Amino acid sequence: MIKSVICDILGIEYPVFQGGMAWVADGGLAAAVSNGGGLGIVAGGNMPGDLLREQIRKAASLTQKPFGVNIMLQSPFADDVVRVACEEKVAVVTTGAGNPAKYMDSFKDAGIKVIPVVASVAMAKLMTRVGASALIAEGGESGGHVGELTTMVLVPQVCDATDLPVIAAGGIADGRGFAAAIMLGACGVQMGTRFLSAYECNIHPVYKEKILKATDLCTMVTGKKLGHPVRSLRTQFPREYSKLEFEGTPDDVLEQMGVGSVRKAVVDGNLKEGSFLSGQAAAMVRKEQSAADIIREVVNEAEPILLGASKWVK
Repeated sequence: MIKSVICDILGIEYPVFQGGMAWVADGGLAAAVSNGGGLGIVAGGNMPGDLLREQIRKAASLTQKPFGVNIMLQSPFADDVVRVACEEKVAVVTTGAGNPAKYMDSFKDAGIKVIPVVASVAMAKLMTRVGASALIAEGGESGGHVGELTTMVLVPQVCDATDLPVIAAGGIADGRGFAAAIMLGACGVQMGTRFLSAYECNIHPVYKEKILKATDLCTMVTGKKLGHPVRSLRTQFPREYSKLEFEGTPDDVLEQMGVGSVRKAVVDGNLKEGSFLSGQAAAMVRKEQSAADIIREVVNEAEPILLGASKWVK
């Protein structure tokens, strides 16, 4: 059985986090992952506090195990969402798209462990200084908002830069990726795209089908012109967006074009206007399973790989 320090810190069975995917990671999915022994995470995204509270309480009604909330700090509702997370006393908060420093005292007072997502060594060092409990080092292979560095390069550098436990994310969808992350110095993994195939993941059937039929070159990155690149499946929307980007379309037009595109994918399955966020590992997601089975399969695949690593040392 694979067990690491992050399991002891958070009270979870396996060092497997579920990514905080906006419009995807609701209370039902988070509870299913936590019941399966990992850390389920409710995505705050751009939702207001009252809607987040509903999802937190839904998760709490479905599991007695720890789960977390992901807070996108650039959200216009960030202050409200932080307040709700503290009032509901969730076990863990993961953060992205900003610096959570101004909220750290509030989280500490509520007994919440803070685990920021970082895409650079500089941010890892800053989050260590402001009092994070652990870090999620996310490479550019991941879906949604991405950084420049790959997981293979980012994780060992972050591990060298901090004494905090590091969770590897980006491009991980099976036991081989899990084992590789451990070898790079991480003490666990976060997966997003793999959980899109979970029975408990309530994305539109069109979205799920696109993931299950994905190929190795199925994703692309848009939004670099605006300074916040996003990885998604190669559907009509990102292709058109990319074309406009390269043609020099004004930033405000591009910003408006993206409004609501994730919801159109997740809820409506709109292949024309939807942004189907996905990591490069989509081609490795081949079947629907329960969240618990996904976790067990990944861990069970990783164990013999790690145990067999000594065969390379003579």
